[in-house]
Amino acid sequence: MTVDTSSSPLVIATRESRLALWQAEHVQALLRARGHTVELLGMTTKGDQILDRTLSKVGGKGLFVKELEVALEEGRAHIAVHSLKDVPMDMPEGFALACVMEREDPRDAFVSPQYASLDALPQGAVVGTSSLRRQVLLQALRPDLKIEPLRGNLDTRLRKLDAGQYDAIVLAAAGLKRLGLHERIRTIFDEKQMIPAAGQGALGIEIRTDRKDLAEALAPLAHMPTWLRVAAERAVSRGMGGSCSVPLAAHAVLDGTQMQLDAAWGDPEGVQPLVRVQQSATVTTLAQAEALGAAVAAQLQANGAKVQPH
Repeated sequence: MTVDTSSSPLVIATRESRLALWQAEHVQALLRARGHTVELLGMTTKGDQILDRTLSKVGGKGLFVKELEVALEEGRAHIAVHSLKDVPMDMPEGFALACVMEREDPRDAFVSPQYASLDALPQGAVVGTSSLRRQVLLQALRPDLKIEPLRGNLDTRLRKLDAGQYDAIVLAAAGLKRLGLHERIRTIFDEKQMIPAAGQGALGIEIRTDRKDLAEALAPLAHMPTWLRVAAERAVSRGMGGSCSVPLAAHAVLDGTQMQLDAAWGDPEGVQPLVRVQQSATVTTLAQAEALGAAVAAQLQANGAKVQPH
Protein backbone atom coordinates (compact mmCIF):
# COMPACT_ATOMS: atom_id res chain seq x y z
CA MET A 1 0.00 0.00 0.00
CA THR A 2 1.46 3.33 -1.09
CA VAL A 3 0.28 6.64 0.26
CA ASP A 4 0.66 9.74 -1.88
CA THR A 5 2.72 11.75 0.58
CA SER A 6 1.78 15.07 -1.02
CA SER A 7 -1.99 14.81 -0.38
CA SER A 8 -2.84 12.03 2.12
CA PRO A 9 -1.84 12.91 5.67
CA LEU A 10 1.47 11.53 6.88
CA VAL A 11 0.97 10.07 10.34
CA ILE A 12 3.85 10.22 12.86
CA ALA A 13 3.81 7.64 15.66
CA THR A 14 5.24 9.15 18.84
CA ARG A 15 5.51 8.50 22.55
CA GLU A 16 3.48 10.94 24.62
CA SER A 17 6.16 12.33 26.92
CA ARG A 18 6.73 16.07 26.57
CA LEU A 19 10.13 15.52 24.98
CA ALA A 20 8.90 12.87 22.51
CA LEU A 21 6.03 15.16 21.48
CA TRP A 22 8.45 18.07 21.01
CA GLN A 23 10.53 15.84 18.71
CA ALA A 24 7.52 14.67 16.70
CA GLU A 25 6.15 18.22 16.41
CA HIS A 26 9.57 19.42 15.24
CA VAL A 27 9.53 16.86 12.40
CA GLN A 28 5.86 17.67 11.70
CA ALA A 29 6.71 21.38 11.28
CA LEU A 30 9.64 20.62 8.94
CA LEU A 31 7.49 18.34 6.76
CA ARG A 32 4.59 20.78 6.71
CA ALA A 33 6.99 23.48 5.53
CA ARG A 34 7.71 21.18 2.58
CA GLY A 35 4.00 20.94 1.70
CA HIS A 36 3.01 17.71 3.47
CA THR A 37 -0.10 17.26 5.60
CA VAL A 38 1.10 15.69 8.84
CA GLU A 39 -0.76 14.29 11.86
CA LEU A 40 0.49 12.80 15.14
CA LEU A 41 -0.51 9.48 16.70
CA GLY A 42 0.39 9.59 20.41
CA MET A 43 1.15 6.26 22.07
CA THR A 44 2.30 4.92 25.44
CA THR A 45 5.08 2.33 25.20
CA LYS A 46 6.07 -0.44 27.60
CA GLY A 47 9.22 1.56 28.41
CA ASP A 48 6.99 4.42 29.60
CA GLN A 49 4.88 2.09 31.76
CA ILE A 50 7.56 0.09 33.59
CA LEU A 51 9.16 2.58 35.94
CA ASP A 52 10.12 0.47 38.93
CA ARG A 53 13.06 -1.33 37.30
CA THR A 54 16.09 -0.25 35.30
CA LEU A 55 15.85 -0.62 31.52
CA SER A 56 18.68 -3.14 31.39
CA LYS A 57 16.59 -5.48 33.58
CA VAL A 58 13.33 -5.31 31.62
CA GLY A 59 14.42 -5.65 28.01
CA GLY A 60 16.38 -2.54 27.07
CA LYS A 61 15.64 0.59 25.14
CA GLY A 62 13.70 -1.25 22.43
CA LEU A 63 10.79 -1.03 24.88
CA PHE A 64 10.37 2.60 23.77
CA VAL A 65 10.20 1.62 20.11
CA LYS A 66 8.18 -1.62 19.75
CA GLU A 67 4.63 -0.21 19.94
CA LEU A 68 5.53 2.50 17.43
CA GLU A 69 6.79 -0.18 15.01
CA VAL A 70 3.53 -2.12 15.39
CA ALA A 71 1.63 1.06 14.40
CA LEU A 72 3.84 1.32 11.28
CA GLU A 73 3.29 -2.35 10.47
CA GLU A 74 -0.49 -2.05 10.80
CA GLY A 75 -0.58 1.12 8.68
CA ARG A 76 -1.93 3.29 11.52
CA ALA A 77 1.19 5.44 11.18
CA HIS A 78 3.77 5.96 8.44
CA ILE A 79 6.83 7.21 10.26
CA ALA A 80 8.16 7.06 13.83
CA VAL A 81 10.43 9.71 15.36
CA HIS A 82 12.92 8.44 17.95
CA SER A 83 15.75 9.69 20.11
CA LEU A 84 18.47 7.72 18.36
CA LYS A 85 20.00 6.52 21.61
CA ASP A 86 16.71 4.64 22.28
CA VAL A 87 16.79 2.78 18.95
CA PRO A 88 18.18 -0.78 19.06
CA MET A 89 21.33 -1.26 16.93
CA ASP A 90 19.73 -3.83 14.64
CA MET A 91 16.39 -2.87 13.15
CA PRO A 92 13.71 -5.58 12.89
CA GLU A 93 13.09 -7.16 9.49
CA GLY A 94 11.10 -4.78 7.28
CA PHE A 95 12.10 -1.56 9.09
CA ALA A 96 14.79 1.00 8.29
CA LEU A 97 16.24 4.21 9.61
CA ALA A 98 15.30 6.53 6.74
CA CYS A 99 16.73 9.73 8.09
CA VAL A 100 19.06 11.03 10.79
CA MET A 101 18.58 14.71 11.53
CA GLU A 102 21.04 17.37 12.66
CA ARG A 103 22.25 16.73 16.17
CA GLU A 104 21.53 18.84 19.24
CA ASP A 105 24.19 18.99 21.99
CA PRO A 106 25.24 15.32 22.53
CA ARG A 107 26.76 15.88 25.98
CA ASP A 108 25.52 15.04 29.47
CA ALA A 109 24.29 17.71 31.89
CA PHE A 110 24.84 17.88 35.65
CA VAL A 111 21.61 18.99 37.36
CA SER A 112 21.42 19.87 41.06
CA PRO A 113 19.53 22.42 43.16
CA GLN A 114 22.45 22.80 45.62
CA TYR A 115 25.71 21.85 43.94
CA ALA A 116 27.37 23.59 40.99
CA SER A 117 29.31 20.61 39.62
CA LEU A 118 30.27 16.99 40.17
CA ASP A 119 33.42 18.11 41.98
CA ALA A 120 31.34 20.19 44.41
CA LEU A 121 29.32 17.18 45.62
CA PRO A 122 30.18 16.08 49.15
CA GLN A 123 31.65 12.65 49.88
CA GLY A 124 29.00 9.91 49.48
CA ALA A 125 26.43 12.16 47.76
CA VAL A 126 23.51 10.45 46.00
CA VAL A 127 23.43 10.84 42.19
CA GLY A 128 20.50 9.57 40.13
CA THR A 129 20.78 7.85 36.75
CA SER A 130 19.43 4.65 35.22
CA SER A 131 22.09 4.59 32.51
CA LEU A 132 24.79 1.96 33.03
CA ARG A 133 27.07 4.14 30.89
CA ARG A 134 26.67 7.14 33.18
CA GLN A 135 27.01 4.89 36.23
CA VAL A 136 30.42 3.49 35.20
CA LEU A 137 31.74 6.88 34.06
CA LEU A 138 30.59 8.57 37.28
CA GLN A 139 32.14 5.76 39.33
CA ALA A 140 35.44 6.28 37.51
CA LEU A 141 35.35 10.03 38.20
CA ARG A 142 34.04 9.84 41.79
CA PRO A 143 34.22 6.33 43.31
CA ASP A 144 32.81 7.70 46.60
CA LEU A 145 29.43 8.66 45.16
CA LYS A 146 26.27 6.63 45.71
CA ILE A 147 24.67 6.02 42.28
CA GLU A 148 20.93 5.35 42.58
CA PRO A 149 18.41 4.31 39.87
CA LEU A 150 16.31 7.09 38.31
CA ARG A 151 13.51 6.25 35.85
CA GLY A 152 10.64 8.23 34.32
CA ASN A 153 10.40 10.97 31.72
CA LEU A 154 12.37 14.19 32.00
CA ASP A 155 9.77 16.04 34.09
CA THR A 156 9.38 13.07 36.46
CA ARG A 157 13.16 12.88 36.98
CA LEU A 158 13.39 16.59 37.74
CA ARG A 159 10.47 16.28 40.20
CA LYS A 160 12.25 13.45 42.04
CA LEU A 161 15.38 15.59 42.27
CA ASP A 162 13.42 18.60 43.56
CA ALA A 163 11.70 16.36 46.14
CA GLY A 164 15.14 15.71 47.65
CA GLN A 165 15.53 12.05 46.62
CA TYR A 166 18.93 12.84 45.06
CA ASP A 167 21.72 15.40 45.55
CA ALA A 168 22.16 15.58 41.78
CA ILE A 169 21.08 13.81 38.61
CA VAL A 170 22.70 13.44 35.18
CA LEU A 171 20.56 13.97 32.08
CA ALA A 172 21.11 14.47 28.35
CA ALA A 173 21.72 18.17 27.67
CA ALA A 174 19.73 17.85 24.41
CA GLY A 175 16.43 17.06 26.12
CA LEU A 176 16.76 19.93 28.59
CA LYS A 177 17.62 22.37 25.80
CA ARG A 178 14.78 21.19 23.54
CA LEU A 179 12.23 21.74 26.30
CA GLY A 180 13.60 25.18 27.20
CA LEU A 181 14.98 23.97 30.53
CA HIS A 182 18.48 25.42 30.03
CA GLU A 183 18.35 27.04 33.46
CA ARG A 184 18.28 23.60 35.15
CA ILE A 185 21.76 22.80 33.79
CA ARG A 186 24.48 23.58 36.34
CA THR A 187 27.39 22.18 34.32
CA ILE A 188 27.73 20.43 30.97
CA PHE A 189 30.24 17.62 31.17
CA ASP A 190 33.20 17.69 28.82
CA GLU A 191 32.62 14.91 26.27
CA LYS A 192 36.08 13.46 26.96
CA GLN A 193 35.32 13.24 30.69
CA MET A 194 31.78 11.82 30.31
CA ILE A 195 31.73 10.28 26.83
CA PRO A 196 28.13 10.46 25.53
CA ALA A 197 25.95 7.50 24.52
CA ALA A 198 25.89 6.37 20.89
CA GLY A 199 23.43 8.61 19.04
CA GLN A 200 22.77 10.93 22.00
CA GLY A 201 21.20 14.23 20.94
CA ALA A 202 20.27 12.98 17.43
CA LEU A 203 16.79 12.20 16.10
CA GLY A 204 16.16 9.27 13.79
CA ILE A 205 13.10 8.67 11.63
CA GLU A 206 12.01 5.06 11.09
CA ILE A 207 9.88 3.75 8.22
CA ARG A 208 8.99 0.40 6.70
CA THR A 209 11.58 -0.62 4.11
CA ASP A 210 8.96 -0.96 1.35
CA ARG A 211 8.08 2.75 1.59
CA LYS A 212 10.46 4.29 -0.94
CA ASP A 213 8.07 7.25 -1.30
CA LEU A 214 8.53 8.10 2.38
CA ALA A 215 12.30 7.71 2.14
CA GLU A 216 12.27 10.32 -0.66
CA ALA A 217 9.99 12.66 1.32
CA LEU A 218 12.30 12.46 4.35
CA ALA A 219 15.61 12.79 2.46
CA PRO A 220 15.72 16.62 2.69
CA LEU A 221 15.57 16.41 6.51
CA ALA A 222 18.72 14.27 6.74
CA HIS A 223 22.00 15.73 8.02
CA MET A 224 24.85 13.66 6.64
CA PRO A 225 27.62 14.76 9.07
CA THR A 226 25.39 13.71 11.99
CA TRP A 227 24.43 10.46 10.24
CA LEU A 228 28.11 9.55 9.71
CA ARG A 229 28.95 10.26 13.34
CA VAL A 230 26.07 8.26 14.79
CA ALA A 231 26.69 5.38 12.34
CA ALA A 232 30.21 5.05 13.76
CA GLU A 233 28.96 5.28 17.35
CA ARG A 234 26.19 2.73 16.79
CA ALA A 235 28.68 0.36 15.15
CA VAL A 236 30.74 0.37 18.37
CA SER A 237 27.60 -0.50 20.30
CA ARG A 238 26.63 -3.21 17.80
CA GLY A 239 30.10 -4.73 18.11
CA MET A 240 29.75 -4.81 21.89
CA GLY A 241 26.40 -6.60 21.92
CA GLY A 242 24.14 -3.70 21.03
CA SER A 243 21.80 -3.42 24.01
CA CYS A 244 21.30 -0.82 26.72
CA SER A 245 22.53 -3.33 29.28
CA VAL A 246 26.05 -2.69 27.95
CA PRO A 247 27.86 -0.03 30.03
CA LEU A 248 29.22 1.63 26.90
CA ALA A 249 29.97 5.17 25.71
CA ALA A 250 30.79 6.12 22.09
CA HIS A 251 31.18 9.60 20.63
CA ALA A 252 32.43 10.65 17.20
CA VAL A 253 33.64 14.07 16.03
CA LEU A 254 33.93 14.88 12.34
CA ASP A 255 36.32 17.52 11.05
CA GLY A 256 35.98 17.67 7.28
CA THR A 257 36.55 14.04 6.30
CA GLN A 258 38.54 13.14 9.45
CA MET A 259 36.58 11.34 12.12
CA GLN A 260 37.80 10.79 15.67
CA LEU A 261 35.90 8.20 17.67
CA ASP A 262 36.17 7.93 21.48
CA ALA A 263 34.67 5.00 23.35
CA ALA A 264 34.68 3.61 26.87
CA TRP A 265 33.44 0.43 28.52
CA GLY A 266 33.02 0.01 32.25
CA ASP A 267 32.32 -2.80 34.67
CA PRO A 268 29.07 -2.01 36.61
CA GLU A 269 30.41 -4.12 39.50
CA GLY A 270 33.48 -1.86 39.60
CA VAL A 271 35.91 -4.81 39.57
CA GLN A 272 37.58 -4.01 36.23
CA PRO A 273 38.95 -0.53 35.52
CA LEU A 274 37.38 1.63 32.81
CA VAL A 275 38.56 0.66 29.29
CA ARG A 276 39.02 3.65 26.96
CA VAL A 277 39.82 3.65 23.24
CA GLN A 278 40.30 6.40 20.64
CA GLN A 279 40.78 5.91 16.90
CA SER A 280 40.68 8.18 13.84
CA ALA A 281 40.04 7.54 10.15
CA THR A 282 39.00 9.24 6.93
CA VAL A 283 35.20 8.89 6.73
CA THR A 284 33.00 10.00 3.84
CA THR A 285 30.51 7.09 3.68
CA LEU A 286 28.30 5.23 6.15
CA ALA A 287 30.29 2.04 5.41
CA GLN A 288 33.55 3.76 6.41
CA ALA A 289 31.92 5.13 9.57
CA GLU A 290 30.67 1.66 10.51
CA ALA A 291 34.10 0.14 9.80
CA LEU A 292 35.71 2.63 12.22
CA GLY A 293 33.10 1.77 14.85
CA ALA A 294 33.71 -1.96 14.40
CA ALA A 295 37.48 -1.40 14.75
CA VAL A 296 36.95 0.53 18.00
CA ALA A 297 34.69 -2.24 19.36
CA ALA A 298 37.38 -4.81 18.53
CA GLN A 299 40.03 -2.71 20.30
CA LEU A 300 37.80 -2.33 23.39
CA GLN A 301 37.49 -6.12 23.54
CA ALA A 302 41.24 -6.59 23.02
CA ASN A 303 41.77 -4.25 26.00
CA GLY A 304 39.50 -6.31 28.27
CA ALA A 305 35.97 -4.99 27.64
CA LYS A 306 33.32 -7.73 27.75
CA VAL A 307 30.73 -8.21 24.99
CA GLN A 308 27.12 -8.43 26.16
CA PRO A 309 25.55 -11.57 24.63
CA HIS A 310 22.41 -10.86 22.60
